[in-house]
Amino acid sequence: MIPLLHPTPDPCKLALADGTVVTGIAIGHRGETGGELCFNTSMTGYQEIMTDPSYYGQIMMMTYPHIGNYGVMDIDMEAARPMVAGLVVRAFSHRYSNRLADGSLEDWMRRYELVGISGVDTRRLVRHIRTKGVMNAVISSIDLDDESLVEKARRLPSMDGLELASYVMTERPYDFCTGPGPRIAVFDYGCKLNILRMFQARDCTVRVFPGYTPLNEVLAWEPDGLFFSNGPGDPRAMPQAIEQVRAAIRTGLPIFGICLGHQLMALALGFKVYKMYVGHRGANHPVKNLRTGRVEVTTQNHGFAVEAESVDPREAEVSHVNLNDRTVEGLRFKSFAGLSVQYHPEASPGPHDSRYLFDEFLELVAAHRPVATPQLARV
Repeated sequence: MIPLLHPTPDPCKLALADGTVVTGIAIGHRGETGGELCFNTSMTGYQEIMTDPSYYGQIMMMTYPHIGNYGVMDIDMEAARPMVAGLVVRAFSHRYSNRLADGSLEDWMRRYELVGISGVDTRRLVRHIRTKGVMNAVISSIDLDDESLVEKARRLPSMDGLELASYVMTERPYDFCTGPGPRIAVFDYGCKLNILRMFQARDCTVRVFPGYTPLNEVLAWEPDGLFFSNGPGDPRAMPQAIEQVRAAIRTGLPIFGICLGHQLMALALGFKVYKMYVGHRGANHPVKNLRTGRVEVTTQNHGFAVEAESVDPREAEVSHVNLNDRTVEGLRFKSFAGLSVQYHPEASPGPHDSRYLFDEFLELVAAHRPVATPQLARV
């Protein structure tokens, strides 16, 4: 049922750690939240963004002005609950026009006690972040004192050096799907559901393990390939995961990594990872595949990146680069059968230019174990 009445507006404030304070209207749950303020340039997909585990601990500011206009749908969830710390928008829509919607974004945010603010000049704030870099912030509809809010933002821990994957990974192994294709073991550091669906569409059998599961327990399942997932936080603060990847490489099994998994694979080989000034978050980033010369429009969500100069050409080649800033977007490894990308080839709602990477990985799996010939479905 489409809600017709606009709820009574409550004042709300957003305070940044550098002292910037803006006033708006509370949306979602009335309360207070804090985290690293970043922005996403996508024009659609706000629910997928808000439920992406890689955003855990971050306040999401949408650059597209109208948010909430098509409501929410259960099928668009990338996790069981919202993962962002808060939401910042220019114009929030309490009414939605979508016959497939399960409800309004306002009701959904209230259900999950997600705090947000609307009615702020997001264009000015994005320009501010681009100039000053991402920083911590607080949203509150219960404390409207500027000095108090700024101080709270300053006391929040920096994302630099913060391990967050343990807060979002599964607590115990589970089977996601079964099929006639290869067996893929997923190391979950905050894996998006659509990544698992990509393997399912290719007839794989998939078991998801907590990211810090001992490797011997994973190998006891007899996988044909290993996948290291996306996730939040600083990969440099995850020495156990880095060593785990290093040990996985020694097994000789084909390996695929996305986002945080890509960074962990790079660190396992001694490459360097750095925190970006602003990061890449959006659905329109041009990436060039250096192996084919083709340009892909990609969905991205990361605040850390692999340092290009640190990539040892004896160990790996840079397979993809970002055409906006020339940052490393993909690696193809030479000392073992593996590939990794910084962006999200499983992108939902899109674009779908990069989904071929799942097929390339399964081709590596097939070459390693011919009996596990994959069904190369183009999804």
